[in-house]
Amino acid sequence: MQKRSVDVAVIGAGTAGMNAFRAASKHSDSVVLIESGVYGTTCARVGCMPSKLLIAAAEAAHMTQTAHVFGVHLPRAAQIRGHEVMARVQRERDRFVGFVVEDVEAIPSEKRIMGKAKFQSKDKLLVDDRLEITAKAFVIATGSSSFVPEVLSDISEHIVTNDDVFEWDDLPDSVAVIGPGVIGLELGQALHRLGVRVTVFGRSRRVGPLAHPDLQQQAATIMGSELDLRLGVTIDRVRSHDDQAVIFYRDAAGDLMEQAYDKVLVTSGRLPNVMGLGLKTTGLKLDKNGVPNHDRYTTQCGSKPFFMAGDVMNEHLLLHEASDTGRIAGDNAGRFPDIRVGHRRSNLQIVFTDPQMAMIGLSWEEVQKFDHAVGSVSFENQGRSRVMNKNKGAMKVYAEQGTGQLLGAEIFGPSAEHLAHLLAWAHQHKMTVPHMLDLPFYHPVIEEGLRTALRKANAGLRFGAPPIKNCLDCGPGA
Repeated sequence: MQKRSVDVAVIGAGTAGMNAFRAASKHSDSVVLIESGVYGTTCARVGCMPSKLLIAAAEAAHMTQTAHVFGVHLPRAAQIRGHEVMARVQRERDRFVGFVVEDVEAIPSEKRIMGKAKFQSKDKLLVDDRLEITAKAFVIATGSSSFVPEVLSDISEHIVTNDDVFEWDDLPDSVAVIGPGVIGLELGQALHRLGVRVTVFGRSRRVGPLAHPDLQQQAATIMGSELDLRLGVTIDRVRSHDDQAVIFYRDAAGDLMEQAYDKVLVTSGRLPNVMGLGLKTTGLKLDKNGVPNHDRYTTQCGSKPFFMAGDVMNEHLLLHEASDTGRIAGDNAGRFPDIRVGHRRSNLQIVFTDPQMAMIGLSWEEVQKFDHAVGSVSFENQGRSRVMNKNKGAMKVYAEQGTGQLLGAEIFGPSAEHLAHLLAWAHQHKMTVPHMLDLPFYHPVIEEGLRTALRKANAGLRFGAPPIKNCLDCGPGA
């Protein structure tokens, strides 16, 4: 067996692992990157990019179905060719993956190790039982994997996850989506708009990540007006019949129902990839999921030379979070034992449904710990939203009484991806509502809806008078 001694060993060559490798390499030339699968990040291969490609196709199809609102009538119904949709998704996806693979392969070959890593002790691991690596510090960046509930085991041949969807050669006729979370809603709505019969099943009545009760209710109502949402249901059993998956479930009233589908897309959660890592041999304290306990700001596990990064931390499964934690973990692993707090940015989550959803800063539940004011706006009559026929949803902004500081916001509406960035920047810079209202707002834009919400929050903070209806510096529908 080969033996090797290094300063830092990074396990996982995804977004977090790559950033950890680069950060650790600033402190030492003795750093290795270990990967058990193919190169290319979750985002590029099976996450952010291919899902947005599928959503873009769905948006194009949806525009042909709603053009009549503007007086634009197509001579015939749009023809959706599933094999062409998937061909573009895969072609562009492979292009993005290629960029990532180029970055990994630019690392000297002696620092790249392919194989499955397993810890043998607090300072030693084996790679495929052929290479023994001793390191002064370790970064665990092994990512996460889709979780498939045991109740679905009898229809395994019909089960797909988001890892599988983007390998389809064509679109199926019907899909059951298990879980109305971020991935389930994004892919479920996209497939529906591309002509697939879709049903989204959820154990609870919660739709997406929104926390404010009003926004949750709107999300369930508005998304349910387009999608076949079955909320508050329990899957009783499943079976295969005539090359389809038959799902027997109890609806919210407790009645037993059944429906057959070509595919069952499971989006009910992801599990951190810690199985088989041999973490018990390290002496680290593990939580109920087998994930080492770690500090959010240093990513260190206790006082030991172990650091966590990316999705395996089981926190926010987002690319920018993986990047940040990777840099923090790699920097601290490289400088160990000189541990430093890393920069964690304001919470920012976006769901690319239509309407879009976004969470910024503190959630509604977290805001309850503060004496706070709430500002809101409905997009139903907001000028620019109505112009674009995107006038659905609402926004809530939360501010602290006394200081006026923005605590957080939740959005269910048009252009949430852009509004969310403005709010996240304001939150990170600890801006106050009055300061935000001093900034320029053009007319007519959706951002005027944000101004309305801020004005209402400002009135609740008692920093200013209640908003004036039809104010002189606002255009119609602002």
